Amino acid sequence: METMEHNLAAIKAIAKGNNNSDWQELAFSCIDLTTLNSTDTVSHVKAFTERVNDFENDYPNLPNVAAICVHPNMVRTVKENLLDDHVNIAAVAGGFPCSMSFIEVKVKEARMAVDYGADEIDIVLPLWAFLDNDDVICREEVTTIKQAIGEAHLKVILETGALAEPAKIRHASFLAMESGADFIKTSTGKMNPAATPEAALEMCLAIRDYHRKTGRKVGFKPAGGISTTEDAILYLTIVKEVLGEDWLNPSLFRIGASRLANNLLSDLLDEEVKYF
Repeated sequence: METMEHNLAAIKAIAKGNNNSDWQELAFSCIDLTTLNSTDTVSHVKAFTERVNDFENDYPNLPNVAAICVHPNMVRTVKENLLDDHVNIAAVAGGFPCSMSFIEVKVKEARMAVDYGADEIDIVLPLWAFLDNDDVICREEVTTIKQAIGEAHLKVILETGALAEPAKIRHASFLAMESGADFIKTSTGKMNPAATPEAALEMCLAIRDYHRKTGRKVGFKPAGGISTTEDAILYLTIVKEVLGEDWLNPSLFRIGASRLANNLLSDLLDEEVKYF
């Protein structure tokens, strides 16, 4: 633990020097712009999507976000209204946010989301099985859902706040990656603590070791409670220092956020922006 604390302290110092416009633009381009409320309506999601459409014209010198993330039943609305081909559609599925459902239901939900236009599926590792040390169920669920969604990317949420211990976070990371996860993600944002630098560092170390072992690059996504530019730059810096520059792009790094987009824009433009 002392080694991790030492490494994290060094990374935090480096992150302060990285807080400039280039890194802020990079962070913005990696955002999964998210609306996951029980009050989401079709009209709200349509308007949300249209703001993303308008962004290129309103800010032509800035990159757009990486993806729009919604509930499965809102995927069709995004698909019908999204004009920017470079912005992906992501959907939470598989019994999100608790993963407390039947595997048949989880598979069907994930598959339907893809059929309606989702490019990416975010699921939660079944903590009810993981916390009972049932690795078999965890592997079967992730593998089965990955097979069901075909070419769509699968992000597996570990809910690191419920795991707490570094060894459990590392084990969950490897379980997800070995079962086919394209990304591993810290949190749903529905429980506290959500994303933490400590969990991010442990997950990135696991990704590094998995890549060294297999040659396969797995992406990383911190999510939950990330709202400031400083937060975003810190997580980017953790990725850079542990995994290297190959991971500094939306294909291997995402930030799950809603408030962050406006805060990054405000810092980039040096004025208060409430665009999204």
